[in-house]
Amino acid sequence: MSTPNQNKGILYLIPTPIGDNSPFEVLPISVKKIVKELKYFIVENEKNARRFIKKIIPGKNQEELILFPLNKFTTQEELNSYLRPCLEGISMGLLSDAGCPGIADPGAVIVSKAHKLGITLKPHIGPSSIILAMMSSGMNGQNFAFNGYLPVDKKQRTQSLIKYQRYSYKEEQAQLFIETPYRSDTLFAEMIKVLDPNTRLCVACDLSLLSEYIKTQSVLEWKKSRPNLNKRPCIFILQGSF
Repeated sequence: MSTPNQNKGILYLIPTPIGDNSPFEVLPISVKKIVKELKYFIVENEKNARRFIKKIIPGKNQEELILFPLNKFTTQEELNSYLRPCLEGISMGLLSDAGCPGIADPGAVIVSKAHKLGITLKPHIGPSSIILAMMSSGMNGQNFAFNGYLPVDKKQRTQSLIKYQRYSYKEEQAQLFIETPYRSDTLFAEMIKVLDPNTRLCVACDLSLLSEYIKTQSVLEWKKSRPNLNKRPCIFILQGSF
């Protein structure tokens, strides 16, 4: 394994907004300073990355940017070559499509490679829907787990919900889930159908936007007041109680 070397470039982990709002409503000015100096970026989506860079540095020459796409079509050979500029002493930026690189984001694989190559990492503060939801849920911030997406298959999804509810009882651990916006309503309906009436459920959607909605109450209470979650990006958090 390589050790950190001052002759290597730095990999900056650059956050982006998680909604269609002005970048500097949610990002520190340090992000602007870093992006201004960088030429090489590893990005989830080239079009989105260029739009973001143009928003925060309108005068930056887009033709000089060198962007490496990181998505399901990226080959292993390409992944192995992406950090070559850092090895040659040139600093790079890692951009997520929305939020913090490496958190529920494919950028984690690049961060892992950077550690193995002895490249210095510099993370910058930015919005994470997972952390924002947990902060505002009123649930156990000392012990929680992010479980990503639940199974699409209805039977498997029900089994997973019951399993995580049981685990939250046993360990007093908050359980977080994310869902594709067009399935948010479906997942919510499944939750209030199969979870125990006393289980607490937090629904946090459109985080950091003007339409932001965050509410925690029991499943029984949710059955009396169902929100409209259609096509809204949501984080769901459940925590069982005796």
